[in-house]
Amino acid sequence: MKKYATLAGVALLVTACSDRYQHDQDFKPPEPPQTVQAQQPTPRSEPLSVSGNDRTYRVRGETYWVQFNPELNQTEHGIASWYGMKFHGHATSSGEIYDVYQYTAAHKTLPLPSYVKVTRQDNGKSVVVKVNDRGPFHEGRIIDLSYQAAKHIGLDRDGTTDVTVTLLAAPMSYSERWIQISALSNPKAAREQQKQVQSLIDQARWPVQVHVRQQNGQQLHKVRIGPVPEGKELQKLLQTLDRNNFRNVAVLASHQL
Repeated sequence: MKKYATLAGVALLVTACSDRYQHDQDFKPPEPPQTVQAQQPTPRSEPLSVSGNDRTYRVRGETYWVQFNPELNQTEHGIASWYGMKFHGHATSSGEIYDVYQYTAAHKTLPLPSYVKVTRQDNGKSVVVKVNDRGPFHEGRIIDLSYQAAKHIGLDRDGTTDVTVTLLAAPMSYSERWIQISALSNPKAAREQQKQVQSLIDQARWPVQVHVRQQNGQQLHKVRIGPVPEGKELQKLLQTLDRNNFRNVAVLASHQL
């Protein structure tokens, strides 16, 4: 990863995802107590989670691009799996705590949180889940269900099965975005990077600024472009950055600044 890829979200995501899907070390939970009566979630548009929504991230040598504007009712076909007690009580990529008894799931590229319907192709059984995590990172698998969701469609007995994933709701859209290039502890390095980025784009239209923030007891200098209207202009800027080796950037909405 380049020296500029110091965003905490990227580091946490890669660390969390790089070794978590080893099913020989996972196991089913005991039956939930009667007081636990989870229900399938109601699909709704929510703000993007602060973590887990970097534009790109890398796991096991593969680069994944997050879909910031997915189309509702879009479908995807592939293999579903599930994950259980090994991860119960630990933070998901979105920051929420994984609970095997809730209806949740992991997906590699949908924005977090999203809501999808997962339908088995062999018998038509389906379940609605909230996507709040990243994965699965096994070839051919497109979604990892919580144990509760897997049990709902009988996947807990099969381990894997062919499914269709239908997007029901995605994070609410924001008209303006900011592109965060980096979060650096060295103010001189941040100013140098600011000048470098300014030389690549139209400074009059897209200001490049350094925002100083305290985070976990450390002063960070965040290099950002924006605001930029969502759409073609944003994509052009991202392509320009990508061509100039600024690939580990984050696209932020106003509530994430």
